[in-house]
Amino acid sequence: MSSKASLLLVGAGGHARSCIDVIEHDGRFSIVGLLGLPHEVGTQVLGYPVLGTDDDLPGIVKKVGNALVTLGQIKTAEPRIRLFRQLEAVGCDLPVIISPRAHVSRHARLGAGTIVMHGALVNAGAEVGRNCIINSQALIEHDACIGDHCHISTAATVNGGVWVGEGSFVGSNTVVRQGVRIGANCLIGIGQCVLIDCADGSYMPSRKDKQ
Repeated sequence: MSSKASLLLVGAGGHARSCIDVIEHDGRFSIVGLLGLPHEVGTQVLGYPVLGTDDDLPGIVKKVGNALVTLGQIKTAEPRIRLFRQLEAVGCDLPVIISPRAHVSRHARLGAGTIVMHGALVNAGAEVGRNCIINSQALIEHDACIGDHCHISTAATVNGGVWVGEGSFVGSNTVVRQGVRIGANCLIGIGQCVLIDCADGSYMPSRKDKQ
């Protein structure tokens, strides 16, 4: 009999696949299945069953206890926030998941329900909030502060002392200058160089979108 704790994944799309790979490598949890959209129920994701939808969450969580939001985040954090709050409301434990192929300093802090993907680095003095995605090869430098429900996307660089507000998205290969403040609910597109502060709700399109 497995001694691993059971884990329910909430979200059954592409991001869930990446999360599954990290969870399997982490080795602490046994994935019991996923919750997804109605048309996904009865299918499998990398061999794990889609057990139901959000409506089935309370009953399943009572049996499992641990859950992780595995829905992706690009345009808005609202769906991930809603699911996270549902899980909190039913008393679910929301573990931090760290890939063994990532490095998180023992002097950094991570909030509940956050996942750090393969190749990411979270340096000393950094703080990452709850329900965040620190995606593959992202860099969170010393003393940076990432608010709740943020997605720091693949190969993004958040330099020292940067502050990112709740619910914001920082796109792939974006570089944020040291000490810059990005407000809440901002959308920073792919490949940007963020050199000045961004107000709440700012939209900085990707380079391709600008053309």
